[in-house]
Amino acid sequence: MIGLHSKALRINKYNIRCNFTIPKFMKIFRLAAIFSLVLWSVAALSQIKNDPFVKGKNDTIRVAVTNVDNELIPWFPLSDVIITDTRIFKSPLEKAKFNRLRYNVLRVLPYAMFARNRYAQLQHDLAVTSTRREKRKLIKAFEKEIKEMFNKEIKNLTITQGGILIKLIDRETGTSSYDLLKEMKGGVTAFFYQSVARVFGNNLKNQYDPEEDREIENIIRSSGYYMYN
Repeated sequence: MIGLHSKALRINKYNIRCNFTIPKFMKIFRLAAIFSLVLWSVAALSQIKNDPFVKGKNDTIRVAVTNVDNELIPWFPLSDVIITDTRIFKSPLEKAKFNRLRYNVLRVLPYAMFARNRYAQLQHDLAVTSTRREKRKLIKAFEKEIKEMFNKEIKNLTITQGGILIKLIDRETGTSSYDLLKEMKGGVTAFFYQSVARVFGNNLKNQYDPEEDREIENIIRSSGYYMYN
């Protein structure tokens, strides 16, 4: 009886110890499960946040994104903004002189840009043409277009406007009018036209200098002409 009683006490003590141990284990397990669930939720939300295909409640427009340290940074390109100040002239005469220059520059700028585009097209066509005969045809077609434009419009320009056009052709094409003539028609023809230009006070060899011709450069940049051409 004494042995059975002692065994019963040991069993009872074991049951008591189990009664205290099991709830403690369940509590730790429950906390670990909750902690794991929280971590999983945070990770899932982080993935959703960095997913470019998942829209947020405030997302309204589509933009490019860059991943920086696992964070998506939205961005979009902006057009160049030119900030200019209102020019104050020293006298009405200076203002009138500037307005006249502006008129002359904008008068001949379309011709210079036409020469740039047409010359670039000619260079491209010559580069992909193998026969001399076809190249001569291309050059003659180019000359014909220039002559037609000259007979219709350019011949009515003033001497001042012609001088500005010579500089703008160099600005747009990167080649002086004299060198263009020499390339197209040869040195003799270029020399002849240069002689005629010199009689009227111009020089086909004149080159454009943004510093020396900064008034013209400012007029071109502020005109907004290149936004549409």
